[in-house]
Amino acid sequence: MIVRNLAAVAALAFAASAGYAQDYPARAVTIVVPNPPGGMNQIHAQPLSVVWERITKQPAPVVNRPGATAALGTAFVVAQQPADGYTLLVSTGNMHLVIEKDKLYGAPTAYSLDQVEFLALLSADPIIMVAHPSLPVKTAKDVAALARSRPNEIVFSSSGVYGVTHAPLQLFLDAAKVKMRHLPTTGGGPALTQALGGHSQITSGGPAAVYQYVKSGKLRAIASYGVKSHPALPDLPLMKNSGYDIESYLWVGLFTRKGVPEPVLAKMRETIAKVAADPQFQQALRNVQVVPEYRDGPEFRKFFEADHKRMAAAIKSIGKL
Repeated sequence: MIVRNLAAVAALAFAASAGYAQDYPARAVTIVVPNPPGGMNQIHAQPLSVVWERITKQPAPVVNRPGATAALGTAFVVAQQPADGYTLLVSTGNMHLVIEKDKLYGAPTAYSLDQVEFLALLSADPIIMVAHPSLPVKTAKDVAALARSRPNEIVFSSSGVYGVTHAPLQLFLDAAKVKMRHLPTTGGGPALTQALGGHSQITSGGPAAVYQYVKSGKLRAIASYGVKSHPALPDLPLMKNSGYDIESYLWVGLFTRKGVPEPVLAKMRETIAKVAADPQFQQALRNVQVVPEYRDGPEFRKFFEADHKRMAAAIKSIGKL
């Protein structure tokens, strides 16, 4: 009798969530960017909001909740909000980089990956290594040779210690077995500013960030960390073709808190797929040299785990600073 009652309760709960899913979204969905305004997350969140509202006829305001290298905004969504599908998180590889950095220092992180539901990958552009034109290098092998002859003299700038452009540079240093001096900054823009001013000789970023400077000749593109060419820089050599078996991406994905009822989750993914395929959303990304690359939750999780493994090795190699 107890088993039958439990089955009946479960059936009623499923029916209720299925009915709830039919109406999803029945109200506003908040899109959280865990960074200050601007940057890759904002580039994706704004057109996502516009197209979501057009398709669903419900508001989708973008809210910035910066702090602690995106950890505060991430924790707000995956650890503090209800698992009801009405709060979405737009984030990058900082999600796992923060965890690995905290692990290195034995510090707690404000969230865990067990709390995260993977909704969709939206884009995954390769990291691009660039150099100041005064540096006498054209290829990744040139950079390695010069760094080998001048250990710890060449300066590279990054978006911050253990961040999304620091870790890829460490992958290169390890693969090439060379040493450079690190100039951390407070973001991707400031890292590029340091290179443009000659205060650093090497830096990196996504195609959207470096494209204008490469085209104007203010920076020289050296190599791509991707496994295929990017349309903004189609002739740029790949790290893998230059003898360095490394890859890294400035990717952007969509998440929510784990525990959303399956029927609701299915409706969320269906809606996100429509948004990601919408010409207006795709064109908004292409306008800033970002290539749309939609992958549904399970495929996105595989991508995330492979990226996490690579970046965890880089953080371990960097060590305590």
